[in-house]
Amino acid sequence: MVEGGTQCYTSGVLQNPRDHRAFKTKAFARLAKKAGIDDGALCKAMAQVQQGQAEDLGGGVWKKRLNDNRDRSIIVAKGARYWIYADLFAKQDKVTIDDAELAVFRKLAGAYAAVTDAQLGRLLETKSLVEICHE
Repeated sequence: MVEGGTQCYTSGVLQNPRDHRAFKTKAFARLAKKAGIDDGALCKAMAQVQQGQAEDLGGGVWKKRLNDNRDRSIIVAKGARYWIYADLFAKQDKVTIDDAELAVFRKLAGAYAAVTDAQLGRLLETKSLVEICHE
């Protein structure tokens, strides 16, 4: 266990969650705000994802229920270096993503896996990504 009792498993190996940085895209941030989902709830959900409590859609894409099961989030994290909330939708509007959307999210996961620290810094500076769950 680490601070807060949170554990993180990657490929069956216990990891420190601080080794895995969590972010939300600018578009996701707008949707989350509208849905009333704050960063604390996102961090709690991210800890659950890292414990395997999410639907693995393959290729670095996960679906996680949020907001008392009213909303669904799509998280991309190929290689589990960066975990990024990429999309949010209401369960009443759509139960899951279709195959074409999944293909796009898998490509996005691959792109984020290749991001260098310098590129990540630029994404943060331009607010294309917002870091959450940092300590």
